[in-house]
Amino acid sequence: MQPSTQAANAWRVLFLLFLANLFNFFDRTIPAIIAEPIRLEWNLNDFQLGLIGTAFTIVYAIAGVPLGRMADVGSRRKIMGWGLTAWSGLTAVNGLAWNFWTFLLVRMGIGIGEASYAPAANSLIGDLFPAHKRARAMGIFMLGLPLGLLLAFFTIGSMVQYFGTWRAPFFIAAVPGLVLALFIFLIKEPQRGAAETVKVSQARVEQPIRKVLAIRTFWWLVLAGLAFNFATYACNAFMVPLLMRYHAVPLVEASIATGVIVGLTGLIGLTLGGWVADKIHQRFARGRLIFAAVSMLIATFLTGYALLAGRIEVGVFVAVFSIGWLFSYNFYTCVYTAIQDVVEPRLRATAMALFFAGLYLLGGGMGTVVVGLLSDHFAESAMLAAGASEMSEVFRAEGLHGAMYLIPGSLLLTMVFLFQASRTFCQDAKRMNDGMTDSAAAEAALA
Repeated sequence: MQPSTQAANAWRVLFLLFLANLFNFFDRTIPAIIAEPIRLEWNLNDFQLGLIGTAFTIVYAIAGVPLGRMADVGSRRKIMGWGLTAWSGLTAVNGLAWNFWTFLLVRMGIGIGEASYAPAANSLIGDLFPAHKRARAMGIFMLGLPLGLLLAFFTIGSMVQYFGTWRAPFFIAAVPGLVLALFIFLIKEPQRGAAETVKVSQARVEQPIRKVLAIRTFWWLVLAGLAFNFATYACNAFMVPLLMRYHAVPLVEASIATGVIVGLTGLIGLTLGGWVADKIHQRFARGRLIFAAVSMLIATFLTGYALLAGRIEVGVFVAVFSIGWLFSYNFYTCVYTAIQDVVEPRLRATAMALFFAGLYLLGGGMGTVVVGLLSDHFAESAMLAAGASEMSEVFRAEGLHGAMYLIPGSLLLTMVFLFQASRTFCQDAKRMNDGMTDSAAAEAALA
Protein backbone atom coordinates (compact mmCIF):
# COMPACT_ATOMS: atom_id res chain seq x y z
CA MET A 1 0.00 0.00 0.00
CA GLN A 2 1.36 3.43 -1.02
CA PRO A 3 2.12 5.96 1.78
CA SER A 4 -0.64 8.31 0.57
CA THR A 5 -3.15 5.45 0.51
CA GLN A 6 -2.05 4.31 3.97
CA ALA A 7 -2.49 7.85 5.32
CA ALA A 8 -5.97 8.16 3.80
CA ASN A 9 -6.97 4.79 5.27
CA ALA A 10 -5.63 5.85 8.67
CA TRP A 11 -7.82 8.96 8.73
CA ARG A 12 -10.89 7.00 7.56
CA VAL A 13 -10.42 4.44 10.32
CA LEU A 14 -9.82 7.23 12.85
CA PHE A 15 -13.15 8.81 11.85
CA LEU A 16 -14.99 5.53 12.50
CA LEU A 17 -13.22 5.13 15.85
CA PHE A 18 -14.17 8.70 16.74
CA LEU A 19 -17.85 8.06 15.95
CA ALA A 20 -17.92 4.90 18.04
CA ASN A 21 -16.25 6.79 20.89
CA LEU A 22 -18.88 9.50 20.59
CA PHE A 23 -21.73 7.00 21.07
CA ASN A 24 -19.75 5.30 23.82
CA PHE A 25 -19.88 8.47 25.91
CA PHE A 26 -23.38 9.43 24.74
CA ASP A 27 -24.84 6.14 25.97
CA ARG A 28 -23.02 6.13 29.31
CA THR A 29 -24.05 9.74 30.05
CA ILE A 30 -27.82 9.22 29.90
CA PRO A 31 -28.24 8.19 33.58
CA ALA A 32 -26.45 11.35 34.78
CA ILE A 33 -28.94 13.55 32.93
CA ILE A 34 -32.08 11.74 34.07
CA ALA A 35 -30.80 11.32 37.64
CA GLU A 36 -33.35 13.65 39.23
CA PRO A 37 -36.45 12.12 37.53
CA ILE A 38 -35.24 8.63 38.52
CA ARG A 39 -34.49 9.75 42.10
CA LEU A 40 -37.96 11.19 42.50
CA GLU A 41 -39.75 8.23 40.85
CA TRP A 42 -37.98 5.53 42.88
CA ASN A 43 -37.33 7.66 46.00
CA LEU A 44 -33.54 7.28 45.87
CA ASN A 45 -30.77 9.08 47.74
CA ASP A 46 -27.50 10.43 46.30
CA PHE A 47 -25.59 7.33 47.39
CA GLN A 48 -27.87 5.18 45.21
CA LEU A 49 -27.49 7.59 42.30
CA GLY A 50 -23.72 7.34 42.73
CA LEU A 51 -23.95 3.55 42.91
CA ILE A 52 -25.40 3.44 39.39
CA GLY A 53 -22.21 4.99 38.06
CA THR A 54 -19.97 2.94 40.36
CA ALA A 55 -21.47 -0.42 39.33
CA PHE A 56 -20.95 0.45 35.67
CA THR A 57 -17.35 1.59 36.10
CA ILE A 58 -16.24 -1.30 38.33
CA VAL A 59 -17.51 -3.85 35.80
CA TYR A 60 -15.96 -1.76 33.01
CA ALA A 61 -12.59 -1.82 34.76
CA ILE A 62 -12.55 -5.53 35.57
CA ALA A 63 -13.71 -6.63 32.11
CA GLY A 64 -11.27 -4.29 30.38
CA VAL A 65 -8.10 -6.19 31.37
CA PRO A 66 -8.87 -9.56 29.67
CA LEU A 67 -10.53 -7.76 26.74
CA GLY A 68 -7.43 -5.58 26.34
CA ARG A 69 -5.19 -8.62 26.30
CA MET A 70 -7.46 -10.17 23.66
CA ALA A 71 -6.99 -7.02 21.56
CA ASP A 72 -3.19 -7.47 21.68
CA VAL A 73 -3.35 -11.00 20.25
CA GLY A 74 -6.64 -11.09 18.31
CA SER A 75 -8.74 -9.08 15.86
CA ARG A 76 -9.29 -5.58 17.19
CA ARG A 77 -12.11 -4.79 14.73
CA LYS A 78 -14.11 -7.84 15.84
CA ILE A 79 -13.64 -7.05 19.53
CA MET A 80 -14.78 -3.45 18.95
CA GLY A 81 -17.65 -4.44 16.65
CA TRP A 82 -19.17 -7.03 18.96
CA GLY A 83 -18.66 -4.75 21.96
CA LEU A 84 -20.51 -1.91 20.23
CA THR A 85 -23.35 -4.27 19.32
CA ALA A 86 -23.63 -5.49 22.92
CA TRP A 87 -23.63 -2.11 24.64
CA SER A 88 -26.05 -0.54 22.14
CA GLY A 89 -28.53 -3.42 22.49
CA LEU A 90 -28.36 -3.31 26.29
CA THR A 91 -28.87 0.46 26.24
CA ALA A 92 -32.31 -0.18 24.74
CA VAL A 93 -32.98 -2.81 27.42
CA ASN A 94 -32.09 -0.20 30.07
CA GLY A 95 -35.23 1.71 29.14
CA LEU A 96 -37.34 -1.26 30.25
CA ALA A 97 -36.04 -1.32 33.85
CA TRP A 98 -38.87 -1.39 36.40
CA ASN A 99 -36.89 -0.63 39.58
CA PHE A 100 -33.50 0.47 40.85
CA TRP A 101 -31.93 -3.00 40.90
CA THR A 102 -32.92 -4.00 37.36
CA PHE A 103 -31.60 -0.65 36.15
CA LEU A 104 -28.33 -1.30 37.98
CA LEU A 105 -27.88 -4.82 36.54
CA VAL A 106 -28.36 -3.65 32.95
CA ARG A 107 -25.85 -0.83 33.48
CA MET A 108 -23.33 -3.46 34.56
CA GLY A 109 -23.93 -5.36 31.31
CA ILE A 110 -23.38 -2.18 29.32
CA GLY A 111 -20.09 -1.74 31.20
CA ILE A 112 -18.81 -5.08 29.86
CA GLY A 113 -19.71 -4.11 26.28
CA GLU A 114 -18.04 -0.70 26.49
CA ALA A 115 -14.90 -2.15 28.14
CA SER A 116 -14.06 -3.89 24.87
CA TYR A 117 -13.66 -0.65 22.96
CA ALA A 118 -11.04 1.74 24.36
CA PRO A 119 -7.99 -0.59 24.66
CA ALA A 120 -8.45 -1.96 21.12
CA ALA A 121 -9.07 1.51 19.65
CA ASN A 122 -6.02 3.04 21.36
CA SER A 123 -3.84 0.16 20.17
CA LEU A 124 -5.12 0.62 16.61
CA ILE A 125 -4.37 4.36 16.63
CA GLY A 126 -0.81 3.62 17.79
CA ASP A 127 -0.32 1.46 14.67
CA LEU A 128 -2.01 3.91 12.30
CA PHE A 129 -0.08 7.09 13.19
CA PRO A 130 3.64 7.77 13.81
CA ALA A 131 4.78 9.24 17.14
CA HIS A 132 4.87 12.88 15.96
CA LYS A 133 1.19 12.72 14.87
CA ARG A 134 -0.26 10.64 17.69
CA ALA A 135 -1.28 13.43 20.03
CA ARG A 136 -3.25 15.05 17.19
CA ALA A 137 -4.85 11.74 16.22
CA MET A 138 -5.60 10.96 19.86
CA GLY A 139 -7.11 14.42 20.24
CA ILE A 140 -9.47 13.76 17.32
CA PHE A 141 -10.37 10.32 18.69
CA MET A 142 -11.04 11.78 22.13
CA LEU A 143 -13.27 14.45 20.61
CA GLY A 144 -15.84 11.68 20.86
CA LEU A 145 -15.85 12.33 24.61
CA PRO A 146 -16.90 16.01 24.63
CA LEU A 147 -19.08 15.65 21.51
CA GLY A 148 -20.79 12.61 23.00
CA LEU A 149 -21.35 14.51 26.24
CA LEU A 150 -22.42 17.63 24.34
CA LEU A 151 -24.90 15.71 22.21
CA ALA A 152 -26.27 13.92 25.27
CA PHE A 153 -26.58 16.97 27.50
CA PHE A 154 -28.08 19.07 24.69
CA THR A 155 -30.69 16.50 23.61
CA ILE A 156 -31.60 14.08 26.43
CA GLY A 157 -33.46 16.66 28.52
CA SER A 158 -35.54 17.65 25.49
CA MET A 159 -36.26 13.98 24.70
CA VAL A 160 -37.53 13.45 28.24
CA GLN A 161 -39.67 16.57 28.00
CA TYR A 162 -41.06 15.69 24.54
CA PHE A 163 -41.90 12.03 25.24
CA GLY A 164 -42.87 12.63 28.87
CA THR A 165 -40.65 9.83 30.19
CA TRP A 166 -37.00 9.34 31.11
CA ARG A 167 -37.05 5.95 29.31
CA ALA A 168 -37.25 7.30 25.74
CA PRO A 169 -33.55 8.33 25.37
CA PHE A 170 -32.40 4.75 25.96
CA PHE A 171 -34.41 3.41 23.02
CA ILE A 172 -33.31 6.22 20.70
CA ALA A 173 -29.62 5.94 21.65
CA ALA A 174 -29.39 2.24 20.72
CA VAL A 175 -30.08 2.68 16.99
CA PRO A 176 -26.97 4.57 15.72
CA GLY A 177 -24.64 2.30 17.69
CA LEU A 178 -26.03 -0.86 16.08
CA VAL A 179 -25.64 0.69 12.60
CA LEU A 180 -22.07 1.86 13.28
CA ALA A 181 -21.05 -1.62 14.46
CA LEU A 182 -21.50 -2.90 10.89
CA PHE A 183 -18.86 -0.45 9.62
CA ILE A 184 -16.44 -1.28 12.47
CA PHE A 185 -16.41 -4.92 11.31
CA LEU A 186 -15.12 -3.75 7.89
CA ILE A 187 -12.00 -1.95 9.16
CA LYS A 188 -8.69 -3.06 7.62
CA GLU A 189 -6.22 -3.43 10.46
CA PRO A 190 -2.53 -2.43 10.05
CA GLN A 191 0.28 -4.69 11.23
CA ARG A 192 1.23 -4.14 14.86
CA GLY A 193 4.02 -1.58 15.06
CA ALA A 194 3.41 -0.41 11.47
CA ALA A 195 3.83 3.26 12.41
CA GLU A 196 7.08 2.85 14.34
CA THR A 197 10.43 4.08 12.97
CA VAL A 198 12.08 0.99 14.47
CA LYS A 199 11.05 -2.43 13.16
CA VAL A 200 8.86 -4.13 15.75
CA SER A 201 9.18 -7.79 16.65
CA GLN A 202 6.03 -9.83 15.99
CA ALA A 203 6.96 -12.56 18.48
CA ARG A 204 4.62 -13.25 21.38
CA VAL A 205 5.53 -11.39 24.58
CA GLU A 206 6.03 -13.44 27.74
CA GLN A 207 4.56 -12.09 31.01
CA PRO A 208 2.97 -9.03 29.32
CA ILE A 209 1.27 -7.59 32.41
CA ARG A 210 4.46 -7.86 34.47
CA LYS A 211 6.43 -6.02 31.76
CA VAL A 212 3.91 -3.19 31.59
CA LEU A 213 3.85 -2.81 35.37
CA ALA A 214 7.66 -2.58 35.44
CA ILE A 215 7.47 0.84 33.71
CA ARG A 216 7.67 3.56 36.40
CA THR A 217 6.11 6.28 34.26
CA PHE A 218 3.12 4.04 33.66
CA TRP A 219 2.48 3.80 37.43
CA TRP A 220 2.49 7.60 37.84
CA LEU A 221 0.13 7.95 34.86
CA VAL A 222 -2.23 5.38 36.38
CA LEU A 223 -2.32 7.37 39.63
CA ALA A 224 -2.92 10.58 37.67
CA GLY A 225 -5.73 8.89 35.76
CA LEU A 226 -7.26 7.60 38.98
CA ALA A 227 -7.46 11.10 40.47
CA PHE A 228 -8.58 12.67 37.19
CA ASN A 229 -11.36 10.15 36.57
CA PHE A 230 -12.59 10.63 40.14
CA ALA A 231 -13.11 14.30 39.30
CA THR A 232 -14.62 13.80 35.84
CA TYR A 233 -17.10 11.11 36.85
CA ALA A 234 -18.20 13.10 39.89
CA CYS A 235 -18.69 16.16 37.69
CA ASN A 236 -20.54 14.33 34.92
CA ALA A 237 -22.81 12.48 37.36
CA PHE A 238 -23.75 15.34 39.68
CA MET A 239 -23.46 18.61 37.74
CA VAL A 240 -27.07 18.47 36.46
CA PRO A 241 -28.45 17.71 39.97
CA LEU A 242 -26.23 20.50 41.41
CA LEU A 243 -27.56 23.07 38.95
CA MET A 244 -31.15 21.93 39.53
CA ARG A 245 -30.98 21.88 43.33
CA TYR A 246 -28.43 24.53 44.30
CA HIS A 247 -28.94 27.03 41.47
CA ALA A 248 -32.67 26.25 40.85
CA VAL A 249 -32.22 25.59 37.09
CA PRO A 250 -34.88 23.43 35.28
CA LEU A 251 -33.86 20.05 33.79
CA VAL A 252 -33.54 21.07 30.13
CA GLU A 253 -31.54 24.23 30.93
CA ALA A 254 -29.40 22.38 33.53
CA SER A 255 -28.51 19.64 31.04
CA ILE A 256 -27.58 22.21 28.35
CA ALA A 257 -25.45 24.18 30.84
CA THR A 258 -23.68 20.96 31.83
CA GLY A 259 -23.15 20.25 28.14
CA VAL A 260 -21.34 23.55 27.85
CA ILE A 261 -19.20 22.77 30.92
CA VAL A 262 -18.12 19.22 30.07
CA GLY A 263 -18.75 19.04 26.32
CA LEU A 264 -18.25 22.31 24.49
CA THR A 265 -15.01 22.95 26.35
CA GLY A 266 -13.63 19.64 25.13
CA LEU A 267 -13.99 20.65 21.48
CA ILE A 268 -11.47 23.41 22.11
CA GLY A 269 -9.35 21.58 24.66
CA LEU A 270 -8.81 18.44 22.59
CA THR A 271 -8.25 20.06 19.19
CA LEU A 272 -6.06 22.93 20.35
CA GLY A 273 -4.53 20.94 23.19
CA GLY A 274 -3.44 18.10 20.91
CA TRP A 275 -1.75 20.54 18.53
CA VAL A 276 0.04 22.36 21.37
CA ALA A 277 1.11 19.07 22.97
CA ASP A 278 2.68 17.85 19.70
CA LYS A 279 4.55 21.16 19.26
CA ILE A 280 5.89 21.05 22.81
CA HIS A 281 6.91 17.40 22.40
CA GLN A 282 9.02 18.30 19.36
CA ARG A 283 11.01 20.75 21.52
CA PHE A 284 11.10 18.97 24.89
CA ALA A 285 10.81 15.20 25.35
CA ARG A 286 8.77 15.50 28.57
CA GLY A 287 6.99 18.67 27.49
CA ARG A 288 3.60 16.99 27.04
CA LEU A 289 3.44 15.90 30.67
CA ILE A 290 4.61 19.28 32.00
CA PHE A 291 1.95 20.93 29.83
CA ALA A 292 -0.67 18.56 31.28
CA ALA A 293 0.45 19.26 34.86
CA VAL A 294 0.22 23.04 34.41
CA SER A 295 -3.23 22.60 32.83
CA MET A 296 -4.43 20.65 35.88
CA LEU A 297 -3.22 23.42 38.20
CA ILE A 298 -5.25 26.01 36.26
CA ALA A 299 -8.28 23.70 36.26
CA THR A 300 -8.00 23.27 40.03
CA PHE A 301 -8.07 27.00 40.76
CA LEU A 302 -10.94 27.83 38.41
CA THR A 303 -13.29 24.98 39.35
CA GLY A 304 -12.51 25.56 43.03
CA TYR A 305 -13.29 29.27 42.70
CA ALA A 306 -16.62 28.60 40.95
CA LEU A 307 -17.74 26.42 43.87
CA LEU A 308 -16.36 28.73 46.57
CA ALA A 309 -18.32 31.67 45.12
CA GLY A 310 -21.56 30.06 46.31
CA ARG A 311 -24.92 31.01 44.75
CA ILE A 312 -23.50 33.37 42.14
CA GLU A 313 -25.33 34.08 38.88
CA VAL A 314 -25.64 30.81 36.95
CA GLY A 315 -24.00 32.21 33.81
CA VAL A 316 -20.91 33.25 35.79
CA PHE A 317 -20.68 29.85 37.48
CA VAL A 318 -20.93 28.04 34.13
CA ALA A 319 -18.35 30.35 32.49
CA VAL A 320 -15.71 30.04 35.23
CA PHE A 321 -16.15 26.30 35.72
CA SER A 322 -16.10 25.78 31.93
CA ILE A 323 -12.75 27.53 31.47
CA GLY A 324 -11.27 25.35 34.20
CA TRP A 325 -12.72 22.23 32.60
CA LEU A 326 -11.33 23.25 29.21
CA PHE A 327 -7.79 23.05 30.60
CA SER A 328 -8.51 19.68 32.20
CA TYR A 329 -9.07 18.15 28.74
CA ASN A 330 -5.33 18.39 28.08
CA PHE A 331 -5.05 15.27 30.23
CA TYR A 332 -6.28 13.06 27.39
CA THR A 333 -4.03 14.19 24.54
CA CYS A 334 -0.94 14.28 26.76
CA VAL A 335 -1.35 11.20 28.96
CA TYR A 336 -2.77 8.73 26.43
CA THR A 337 0.04 9.65 24.05
CA ALA A 338 2.69 9.36 26.78
CA ILE A 339 1.61 5.77 27.39
CA GLN A 340 2.15 5.03 23.69
CA ASP A 341 5.67 6.53 24.02
CA VAL A 342 6.79 4.30 26.92
CA VAL A 343 5.03 1.01 26.02
CA GLU A 344 6.02 -1.06 23.00
CA PRO A 345 3.34 -1.74 20.32
CA ARG A 346 2.82 -5.41 21.22
CA LEU A 347 1.75 -4.41 24.75
CA ARG A 348 -0.24 -1.24 24.16
CA ALA A 349 -3.75 -2.68 24.35
CA THR A 350 -2.77 -4.52 27.54
CA ALA A 351 -1.27 -1.32 28.95
CA MET A 352 -4.39 0.67 28.10
CA ALA A 353 -6.60 -2.00 29.69
CA LEU A 354 -4.55 -1.83 32.91
CA PHE A 355 -4.60 1.96 32.74
CA PHE A 356 -8.38 2.00 32.34
CA ALA A 357 -8.74 -0.51 35.18
CA GLY A 358 -7.04 1.97 37.50
CA LEU A 359 -9.02 4.89 36.08
CA TYR A 360 -12.40 3.25 36.44
CA LEU A 361 -12.05 0.79 39.31
CA LEU A 362 -10.54 3.23 41.79
CA GLY A 363 -11.17 6.56 40.04
CA GLY A 364 -14.44 6.79 38.19
CA GLY A 365 -15.98 3.99 40.24
CA MET A 366 -15.26 5.79 43.49
CA GLY A 367 -15.95 9.32 42.24
CA THR A 368 -19.71 8.97 41.96
CA VAL A 369 -20.35 6.88 45.07
CA VAL A 370 -18.02 8.87 47.37
CA VAL A 371 -19.54 12.19 46.29
CA GLY A 372 -23.00 10.66 46.71
CA LEU A 373 -22.18 9.43 50.22
CA LEU A 374 -20.64 12.75 51.21
CA SER A 375 -23.62 14.61 49.78
CA ASP A 376 -26.04 12.57 51.91
CA HIS A 377 -23.83 13.11 54.98
CA PHE A 378 -23.63 16.88 54.49
CA ALA A 379 -27.37 17.06 53.79
CA GLU A 380 -28.14 15.25 57.05
CA SER A 381 -25.72 17.50 58.93
CA ALA A 382 -27.43 20.60 57.48
CA MET A 383 -30.83 19.21 58.52
CA LEU A 384 -29.66 18.56 62.10
CA ALA A 385 -28.00 21.98 62.31
CA ALA A 386 -31.27 23.62 61.29
CA GLY A 387 -33.17 21.61 63.91
CA ALA A 388 -35.46 20.12 61.23
CA SER A 389 -37.05 16.70 61.56
CA GLU A 390 -37.40 15.91 57.84
CA MET A 391 -35.05 16.01 54.88
CA SER A 392 -35.86 18.74 52.32
CA GLU A 393 -34.53 19.69 48.90
CA VAL A 394 -32.80 22.71 50.49
CA PHE A 395 -30.65 20.42 52.66
CA ARG A 396 -29.96 18.11 49.71
CA ALA A 397 -28.77 21.12 47.70
CA GLU A 398 -26.36 22.20 50.45
CA GLY A 399 -25.10 18.66 50.88
CA LEU A 400 -24.34 18.15 47.20
CA HIS A 401 -22.63 21.54 46.87
CA GLY A 402 -20.30 20.68 49.76
CA ALA A 403 -19.46 17.27 48.30
CA MET A 404 -18.51 18.75 44.92
CA TYR A 405 -15.37 20.31 46.44
CA LEU A 406 -13.81 16.90 45.91
CA ILE A 407 -13.56 17.78 42.20
CA PRO A 408 -10.88 20.53 42.45
CA GLY A 409 -9.15 18.50 45.15
CA SER A 410 -8.82 15.54 42.78
CA LEU A 411 -7.56 17.76 39.95
CA LEU A 412 -4.80 19.03 42.24
CA LEU A 413 -3.72 15.45 42.97
CA THR A 414 -3.71 14.76 39.23
CA MET A 415 -1.27 17.63 38.74
CA VAL A 416 1.13 16.19 41.35
CA PHE A 417 1.14 12.72 39.74
CA LEU A 418 1.65 14.13 36.24
CA PHE A 419 4.67 16.09 37.38
CA GLN A 420 6.13 12.92 38.90
CA ALA A 421 5.52 11.05 35.63
CA SER A 422 7.41 13.74 33.71
CA ARG A 423 10.52 13.01 35.83
CA THR A 424 10.74 9.35 34.72
CA PHE A 425 9.35 9.71 31.18
CA CYS A 426 12.58 10.24 29.21
CA GLN A 427 14.33 7.22 30.69
CA ASP A 428 11.34 4.93 30.12
CA ALA A 429 10.84 6.14 26.54
CA LYS A 430 14.49 5.44 25.76
CA ARG A 431 14.25 1.99 27.33
CA MET A 432 11.22 1.20 25.18
CA ASN A 433 12.98 2.20 21.93
CA ASP A 434 16.17 0.33 22.88
CA GLY A 435 14.15 -2.75 23.74
CA MET A 436 12.33 -2.73 20.38
CA THR A 437 15.67 -2.40 18.54
CA ASP A 438 17.17 -5.33 20.42
CA SER A 439 14.10 -7.53 19.84
CA ALA A 440 14.02 -6.76 16.12
CA ALA A 441 17.74 -7.45 15.78
CA ALA A 442 17.45 -10.78 17.56
CA GLU A 443 14.52 -11.77 15.40
CA ALA A 444 16.41 -10.83 12.22
CA ALA A 445 19.43 -12.89 13.32
CA LEU A 446 17.25 -15.96 13.74
CA ALA A 447 15.55 -15.48 10.35
